[in-house]
Amino acid sequence: MHLETRDAYGTETELPHMAKWAAGEPDDFEWLQEYCDSLRAHRAAGRSVRRAMIVSEPLSDYQRWAHSTTQPLVDAGEDLRWVPRRRVSEVCIPGNDYYLLDDERVVFLHYAGSGLNSAFTTTTESATVAMCRDAFARVWSLAIPHSDYEPE
Repeated sequence: MHLETRDAYGTETELPHMAKWAAGEPDDFEWLQEYCDSLRAHRAAGRSVRRAMIVSEPLSDYQRWAHSTTQPLVDAGEDLRWVPRRRVSEVCIPGNDYYLLDDERVVFLHYAGSGLNSAFTTTTESATVAMCRDAFARVWSLAIPHSDYEPE
């Protein structure tokens, strides 16, 4: 499970592709193939891969670009859902994006103001794992499947 809460990110891998999108240039999505292969392998092994993206509306340029790139991920097996931020006002959410792995380990992602990832921290502390699992479940219950989400 992966929870994303930011309206913009700035990964070194993504920025050149977002610039092409902003210029109206097509994307062959070749740069996503390694991740798509990983998704297919997880699915073949019987694992689920779920991502909830909490977004402000109207979407930021980053999230509009992200929406345009996610179909290959969905096709490869990621259950990706969009959650308008207004829907999660009554949900307690950890302060950082995170991955919950095998319901036993949480990897928190830390970002600089620029959107670049600056660090990761990992915990297996049971109360933290439970908090993240419960937060994800609440957010997931409010999420819109990628195929149904129409950006404003």
